[in-house]
Amino acid sequence: MLIAPLLGAQQELPGRADVRKALEYIRGNHEAHLERQVRIAEIPAPTFHEAERARFMADQLRRAGLRDVEIDKQGNVTGWRPGKTAQTLVLAAHLDISFAPGVNTKVRKEGKRWYGPGLADDSRGLAALLAIAEAMNHAKIETRQTLLFVANVGEEGLGDLIGIKYLFRESPHRERLKAFISIDGTNPARITNGGTGVKRYRVDLRAPGGHSYGNFGRPSAIHTAGRIVAKLAAMEAPPSPKTTYNVGRISGGTAINAIAEECTMEIDLRSESPGELDRIELKMHEAVRLAVEEENSFRGPSGLQVKAATRLVGQRPAGQTPETDALVRAAQWASRATGHTPRLGYASTDSNFPISIGIPSVTLGGGGRSDNAHSLQEWFEPEDAWKGPQTVLLTILAYDSAER
Repeated sequence: MLIAPLLGAQQELPGRADVRKALEYIRGNHEAHLERQVRIAEIPAPTFHEAERARFMADQLRRAGLRDVEIDKQGNVTGWRPGKTAQTLVLAAHLDISFAPGVNTKVRKEGKRWYGPGLADDSRGLAALLAIAEAMNHAKIETRQTLLFVANVGEEGLGDLIGIKYLFRESPHRERLKAFISIDGTNPARITNGGTGVKRYRVDLRAPGGHSYGNFGRPSAIHTAGRIVAKLAAMEAPPSPKTTYNVGRISGGTAINAIAEECTMEIDLRSESPGELDRIELKMHEAVRLAVEEENSFRGPSGLQVKAATRLVGQRPAGQTPETDALVRAAQWASRATGHTPRLGYASTDSNFPISIGIPSVTLGGGGRSDNAHSLQEWFEPEDAWKGPQTVLLTILAYDSAER
């Protein structure tokens, strides 16, 4: 299963009896881990509503043999596996799903695929987290570094990485945390060592309102939103460095026959480049300003105006853990060791924040195949899914054994 030759201390890992035992445990318990993944996915956990799933994960981490398991002030579940030193590597997967409260989280199976909101993103990561903890204790693996296992809140949507930000900025353990791995997505070949920068805005539009017929000619909050969307949709964004924009939600109005008094829209801006992110942010502000001016000018005879208030509601810093860093090298070796061709890349994940403060960080796949994330048609195929937690485990051990 493992390739050679390997460099330095990594060369010894494939032959170690405890490592082989842990890897065999993960593969041999694949079906049980899949069953638990489904169980996790069926516990509703929209962002800011993760408490029930957090309690389940706390119980499972205790069963896996971790020490001092608790739910911290922010709602993260934490559990410790002591090493020979206090220097700590964090292994995390996020609790929340990208859906509103009330979503049906029942998982169904059709052929080789399993369907369910959040089944892959990130119930697979949580299942892999537990599998790794169990395997390490089953094989009695010892590490130089202490490991902190975390099931964190607030990765999706407007959560704005609050769980991981708390861990590294405010938790009593923050000074010990020296490296970070998150499990998110599924593909073990993909190593996210770059954090895509994100800025999220809420635009609130307010107008006088009125009857759609009797007061026709007054400015409309919803019509103004339409003008904004049209301008945004026409914006060009560079394919490299990848830069994107999206109007994700619009709400407002009171009735079909009422001129809209209010409308709210949420806008997501992303780029691998901080400079390009700043540029597209300026274009968004200009689109809002021009749309308001156009609506007010067009409805000028009414003597009334629509007004806009734009507010930043989420920000994820851009950055990168260099390809030469020991953690990235360990992840690449581990990916090859489980039969994959590793590729580095950018994404917006929990790794963004620790990268931004100089902590070596990567995000790795939890195994299997998946698509349609953030959709009610999200699916997961479990074939060879055990290779995900195997790859993450080997990354941990390779990094732990590296001389630094």
